[in-house]
Amino acid sequence: MLVPFFWMLSTSLKERGRVFAYPIQWIPHPVVWANYVYIMVKWPFWRYMLNSAFVAGLTIIGSLISCTLVAYAFARLKNRVSRPLFLLMLSTMMLPGQVTVIPLFILYRNLGWIDTFAPLIVPAFFGNAFYIFLLRQFFMTVPRELEDAARIDGCGTWGVLRHVILPMSTPALAAVAIFAFMASWNDFYGPLLFVASEKHWTAALALSISNSAQGTEGGLRTHWAMAAATVTVLPTLIVFYYAQRYFVQGIVFKGVEK
Repeated sequence: MLVPFFWMLSTSLKERGRVFAYPIQWIPHPVVWANYVYIMVKWPFWRYMLNSAFVAGLTIIGSLISCTLVAYAFARLKNRVSRPLFLLMLSTMMLPGQVTVIPLFILYRNLGWIDTFAPLIVPAFFGNAFYIFLLRQFFMTVPRELEDAARIDGCGTWGVLRHVILPMSTPALAAVAIFAFMASWNDFYGPLLFVASEKHWTAALALSISNSAQGTEGGLRTHWAMAAATVTVLPTLIVFYYAQRYFVQGIVFKGVEK
């Protein structure tokens, strides 16, 4: 699993002529830091990174808001249709994303959203089945006695969610935020379908297109592309490193209520 990562890091510090040398030179000699200078100074790298950060940030916000509300309803507001609706929502996880590509493209085109960030951001504000399931299962582990005590003190449905459920669900919320960030940051399929102009390219899309255009204007040589890829992957590594405790706590449930 780590071999491709080490190769990427090693290649990002090599001269152009040593990239595909055989046997593989794992420790570059000489070490060429100028590759990183090139992508940051002579290539619009930071514009793509800011686009990715903008999309990922709003995706996290949208996912947390929408999925928290729906998960709380499924976990605490029981009625006749709760279980059928929950099963219907889970069934959407078995539907491949490729099946909905054409209808979504037609919908976004009719809304005038093609070549904007909207197709990458707006869906997050309408929930995600996996995130809802994750939060719902965690919410159900919160003791009902705490909710009853809050209602005795005068809290309504919103008050219970704000003052009881959310403070006790930090690990699950952090896990959802990490999942949403990584999915958005690494997303290549969505930007490829819905984004056309270069000013809206995310880092993942820009790396793929520029690396495929080697030898042309705006194309990146392999050693430059690996330098850009190394910097691009750093945010996900940093986020996961500092949030791994919450991540593990969020996906390990105390129990699953039927």
